[in-house]
Amino acid sequence: MSKKNSIGLSLLLVSSQLVINPLFAKAQTDTQTPIAPATATRAVCPAQLGKSIDGVVNRQIFSRARWGILIQPLAANTTLYGREAQKYFVPASVTKVLTTAAALQSLGANFRIRTSVVQDANGVLRVIGRGDPSINDAQLTVLAKQLKSRGINDIKQLIADDSYIKGDIVNSTWQWEDVQSDYGAPIGSFMVNENVFKFNLIPQTVGRAAQISWVDTNESRQWITINEALTISQGQPTSININRDFTGKVLRVQGQIAANSNPFSVTLPVVDPNYFFLRRFRTALAGEGINLGQTTVGTGTSQQELAAVQSPPMSQLLASTNLESNNLYAESLLRALAVKQARKPNQTTADVGMEVLRKTLTQLGVDEKTYLLNDGSGLSRRNFISPEALVQTLRGIGRGSAGSIFRASLPVAGRSGTLKNRFKNTSAEGIVQAKTGTMTGVVTLAGYVNAPRYEPIVFSIIVNHSDQPASVVRQAIDEVVVLLTQLQKC
Repeated sequence: MSKKNSIGLSLLLVSSQLVINPLFAKAQTDTQTPIAPATATRAVCPAQLGKSIDGVVNRQIFSRARWGILIQPLAANTTLYGREAQKYFVPASVTKVLTTAAALQSLGANFRIRTSVVQDANGVLRVIGRGDPSINDAQLTVLAKQLKSRGINDIKQLIADDSYIKGDIVNSTWQWEDVQSDYGAPIGSFMVNENVFKFNLIPQTVGRAAQISWVDTNESRQWITINEALTISQGQPTSININRDFTGKVLRVQGQIAANSNPFSVTLPVVDPNYFFLRRFRTALAGEGINLGQTTVGTGTSQQELAAVQSPPMSQLLASTNLESNNLYAESLLRALAVKQARKPNQTTADVGMEVLRKTLTQLGVDEKTYLLNDGSGLSRRNFISPEALVQTLRGIGRGSAGSIFRASLPVAGRSGTLKNRFKNTSAEGIVQAKTGTMTGVVTLAGYVNAPRYEPIVFSIIVNHSDQPASVVRQAIDEVVVLLTQLQKC
């Protein structure tokens, strides 16, 4: 997930506190601007491709890295180039290729997620969350307006029914730093504003503490905030740490911010999604003049639906997931796969979704032995995917009736999403659609090439155990992809 000016949290074992480390969060996103490869116009024959790619991969700077590559025509299971294509690699966010392909194939392009407010037999109102990641304050206002139109001015009790999605709100295989960062926000039946809250640090006069300005004052009441961030002289570097204790109650703001600098934006994940939703809904109801009394989390017997909002269709949910590599959306789609599926005792919604994912990918022609997944987003380092699995998935979904919808969800080289700043002024700009992936030591790219003098190509490139900066690895990957755009039959 990419968040402008967002901050990640890393574990500081010495003090048993969580310390914000901006560099770590950036290492988890796919939006860093790489060095674009030089524009080249030469033609490449298929027989020359292997030597050209080897010239990139076998550079001395990559002597300690593992490369996995598979390049094939979209229409045929013939290999133009392969390197350890059957081996497992840690995939990072390119995992979303498997998740979104399965969601589209299984649920269809028009699938939507519904959030309802119902009235139980005893007159108590209950809001039923079904895991819609797209809900925001505006949609809560829509719900409130619908209730107002029904003549509801006072709600004595509102229950948040979170029974739809079962299981932990964060994946047990995610690293501690991830679950304390905005890109690792919790997933459940209720999600609003992507389950993050924000505040800004505003510099004051030199020597004074920076002012904390909460975007949502409701959230300021949930924390004991200790502000030790000082304003320093203009032109000095800004450096901010946010320590969050294990109880989830104390925020300690430390560091320095330069006078006259722009406000420093902090984005953090919520601790309890259900009550965060209820607080935001209370605000929306108040805005429509509806008084809300007691709130709680529980279940009930559905009766009359009084109000409802729906997510955008699957086609738009896919785009939100893939274009900006949104982890919350990916995990929500994994759980959406469990809709209408039988559930064994003590089986989580994510587990059911994973079963459907595997069955769906098998139907698309993906060998289930070519991948092992622990989540739907790619944050887990226990995910293992082969280049072969990615190519099989891309071919299976790309050649089907939903192929155009899936491809439209992917970033376009030099134009959109996490590829907006890559491939500028190269032969790949505008004709490559691909999903990115980045975490420490891992850089990936997989997608389609519409080569102007060759048939459509499917490719996957995964680099693991690299000791080089991510920008250097991306540069090399981009060079390989540019070669694919120059292919011609000869």
